[in-house]
Amino acid sequence: IQHPFGASLDGLNCRDHCVPQFLSRLVVQRRPEPTALMQALVDHVMVHLDSALEQERFKPLGLATGRTMEPFYGTLVQRLSAWPASRLAQLKRRWLSFNLDEYVGLPSADEHSFASYMHAQLGRHLELAPPQLCLPDGGADDPAEEARRYAAAVQEAGGIGLQLLGLGGNGHVGFNEPPSPAGCGCRVVTLQRATRIQNAGAFGGDPDQVPERAITLGLDEILAADEIHLIVTGAAKAEILRTALLDPCSAEVPASWLQQHPRVHLWVDDAASAHLPLLS
Repeated sequence: IQHPFGASLDGLNCRDHCVPQFLSRLVVQRRPEPTALMQALVDHVMVHLDSALEQERFKPLGLATGRTMEPFYGTLVQRLSAWPASRLAQLKRRWLSFNLDEYVGLPSADEHSFASYMHAQLGRHLELAPPQLCLPDGGADDPAEEARRYAAAVQEAGGIGLQLLGLGGNGHVGFNEPPSPAGCGCRVVTLQRATRIQNAGAFGGDPDQVPERAITLGLDEILAADEIHLIVTGAAKAEILRTALLDPCSAEVPASWLQQHPRVHLWVDDAASAHLPLLS
């Protein structure tokens, strides 16, 4: 099911006149369950990659991590393996991506780092060199300086073309925890307890083992992407998704700043869309 959210705005209880403007240009892809949703998302990304190679305008990809994204990477690798060898080799040569974030204190070799996750999910399958699959260095001696370096690297590469985003239970995107103003850049952040609980599954279920700080791309870099794809699954995210899309922009819900972007695609399953009046 694909349609502009704003095809009909009747009955929406929006408290800000800008919200309907955003909804009128938001493109929604809904599927009954996450597996079908990820298949559809991979379809879109495959078309994007093929077009970028054909037109020789490959801008860096913005990538995300987490349990929601694992089926995406598995399906993407499977689909890319069916490409002709010459085409796949061309993609490997051109590949450049920047991940949203990394835990402070975890070097890339640590099994719990996002760098390790990305190597396992994508890098080793596509035989990508570390400079092609970029993440902040969580083991850097000076995390603040590393954040500045990482922001500069994104800018020097021409910014992000297609940005994939998940949605945190507290409304964060990347690790932009509330409150986060729209203009915040790449920086070191302190993770809220709720985020550490949400991410504890990768640390044996113990939130205290989740690092307290991270380096994250800011909303400044995220909102500078050519197009943004927000991927949300599960009933637990239904209310925060409704708040991010239908309430006025607020630093208390960092994902709400996506309303300011001209090209946002929402990828949502039935459970996560349950509180959206036009989709439920």
